[in-house]
Amino acid sequence: MGNKTRVAIIGSGNIGTDLMIKIMRLSKVLEMGAFVGIDPESDGLKRAARMGVPITAEGIDGLLAMPAFAGIDIVFDATSAGAHKRNSELVLAAGKRMIDLTPAAIGPYTIPPVNGEANLDAANVNMVTCGGQATIPIVAAVNRVAKVHYGEIVASISSKSAGPGTRANIDEFTETTSQAIVEVGGATRSKAIIILNPAEPPLIMRDTVYCLCDEADREAIRASVEAMVAEVQSYVPGYRLKQAVQFEHIGSNRPLHIPEMASTGRSEFTGLKVSVFLEVEGAAHYLPAYAGNLDIMTSAALKTAEKIAIRMKEGIAA
Repeated sequence: MGNKTRVAIIGSGNIGTDLMIKIMRLSKVLEMGAFVGIDPESDGLKRAARMGVPITAEGIDGLLAMPAFAGIDIVFDATSAGAHKRNSELVLAAGKRMIDLTPAAIGPYTIPPVNGEANLDAANVNMVTCGGQATIPIVAAVNRVAKVHYGEIVASISSKSAGPGTRANIDEFTETTSQAIVEVGGATRSKAIIILNPAEPPLIMRDTVYCLCDEADREAIRASVEAMVAEVQSYVPGYRLKQAVQFEHIGSNRPLHIPEMASTGRSEFTGLKVSVFLEVEGAAHYLPAYAGNLDIMTSAALKTAEKIAIRMKEGIAA
């Protein structure tokens, strides 16, 4: 245990609690040093206390005052985009590293199988959104074979898996995810849509990815997508294709009109449309298995934190 890197989690809701459980059950690199909330009656704080994790219900100020804070190297923020700015400023001023699970996007966007090695020295890394973690790898997989001129994603999650933080961040979700489709996925233009599905019984997370790209070898695109799915599955076992990758030729006789591409001078698209349909089944560490949106977000954050922790120890050793 002494060789592990101590971490703190700010935010005692669904995401923070699921992440805490993953760290304690799965990680050989990290250990919990503190769990932070603002509601002393929250299930997350009560669960952390039962598991022997130091807790505070005084938010970021309570964390800074905890004796345990001195031994913490990495802080996860699982609160909201609005709260993250102050949290980040205070944590970075204290010389700690920050992993942002909100859509605040102060630090660089990080998607483990796409650019997971690029931001390991950044003071604050942003994990985009659950929808971004599920779909941007696919956009990148298509783009490495054929230039993606437009990428559109639709993330559908169960209403029961969307806590107050997620609901408060809907606008930031769409903006941050859309921007990351461009910056990380490689698309020229993009759109992101999130759907909170109230169906009962709750439905598993579903994601649809549409890429409009240059004509290219379809088997090469299919192989690239399948290889990327396998890479994501290495840390999110419930991530999978719902069906084979779909292709459609868009000819000049019936071009697609894409308003988002107007500024590129190519709003009338002809070429290849690639459609990928995914589902993400959660590991049920906290919420039931339908909450794949929690699982992919916390799993990506855990993987990133472990890489950062190893990098920090290598730097000390050097």
